[in-house]
Amino acid sequence: MNQWNIGDVKISRIVESEGPWDGTFLLPDATRENIKKERDWLYPTFSDEKGKLNMSIHSLVIESQGKRIIVDTCIGNDKVRSNPAWNKLQLPFLEDLRKLGYPRESIDRVICTHLHIDHVGWNTMLKDDKWVATFPNAKYLIGGTEWDFFSRSEDPFFKDPVDDSVRPVMAEGRVDLVDERHRVTDEVWLESTPGHTPGHFAIRIASQGQDAVITGDLMHHPVQCCYPEWDDNFDNDGPMAKKTRRAFCERYADGKTLVFGTHFAMPAPGKIVRKDDSFRFVIA
Repeated sequence: MNQWNIGDVKISRIVESEGPWDGTFLLPDATRENIKKERDWLYPTFSDEKGKLNMSIHSLVIESQGKRIIVDTCIGNDKVRSNPAWNKLQLPFLEDLRKLGYPRESIDRVICTHLHIDHVGWNTMLKDDKWVATFPNAKYLIGGTEWDFFSRSEDPFFKDPVDDSVRPVMAEGRVDLVDERHRVTDEVWLESTPGHTPGHFAIRIASQGQDAVITGDLMHHPVQCCYPEWDDNFDNDGPMAKKTRRAFCERYADGKTLVFGTHFAMPAPGKIVRKDDSFRFVIA
């Protein structure tokens, strides 16, 4: 299943790629031995038999009050990337989006939880050797704090995706710089979750007494519910990110809020529950 209803809101998942990753790529403590220790709740959904992490790169489309909102846009096609697995991809993302009923022209809003390489890629597409907006009728919502940080960086890891996937839509006048008070609709709004990047957002959804949240990269994998203080190789501010992860788990543990992990493998979503002095993620 790739579609869910939160009251009157519909959420659809469009996968760009998924599969097992060596956990230490993201989390130095996510060795195969440590992941196997959590086998009772991670396997087989969130880890494989070898102790690798099952991961997904996907977008979520939210339908709310007549708006079609896509959250995070994966890696994208034709982008030159230093990671060979992500370099010059040729994947059927837009066709899969269309098959779900969302031709790119129908998207009203694009939300980037942050500006890392695997969250902005489909902001643009290559047309006549030029990067142009993939979603020609959409406003792109980007955090002002996030833009201040990324737009000034000369580090290729930060700069390259901004240059080919953010600056072109900025030049087209399609970007609104927003803060954590921004509401996309009455049912969808932003929640500040800094640490992974300076202006990172989660996305909150509420309708007809039902609630959901999209994590962005405040956590990459459910094992971080159990170990929110594990280092993450891609956190910009490690101490802040750890504080944010634990606070997020405290806020949503044992409640009614459905949690959509931006990189969590299927079948997501699930809920955060308390376990001893920490937490677990369980499929709803």
